[in-house]
Amino acid sequence: MRPVFFYGLFMDADLLRDKGLNPTDPELARVEGYGLRIGARAMLEASSGERAFGSIMDLGEEELAMLYGDKSVADYEPKPLLAIDTRGKSREVISYLLPMEKASGRNREYARLLALAARKVGLPDDYIDEIETWIGGPA
Repeated sequence: MRPVFFYGLFMDADLLRDKGLNPTDPELARVEGYGLRIGARAMLEASSGERAFGSIMDLGEEELAMLYGDKSVADYEPKPLLAIDTRGKSREVISYLLPMEKASGRNREYARLLALAARKVGLPDDYIDEIETWIGGPA
């Protein structure tokens, strides 16, 4: 089992269970020095002064291979990060990041669903407001 920081729709443990996975020990967390961006899906971009919120969950290696073997997320690459849980404790995690040169599009429906997932798991209201800014504006 590996601790994984999820910042997109996968932060919802129920969604992972619906995919046949068994996430354990879900916990809210944030990573510093990264900002959330939304193209076709969520991605994190290194950016000093920003932070991204999500959930840490433990998943097995086979589960991660199955999850990130899907064509829609196959370009995401595992990267070690330091996440800070709600108690202020730093935890070494991996997170799957899309190389920025592979970013494309703008998906308002994804942003809408992400705001709902963020609200469901209990992310801060001001962060949900940030996510909702990706829903509007030019395509």
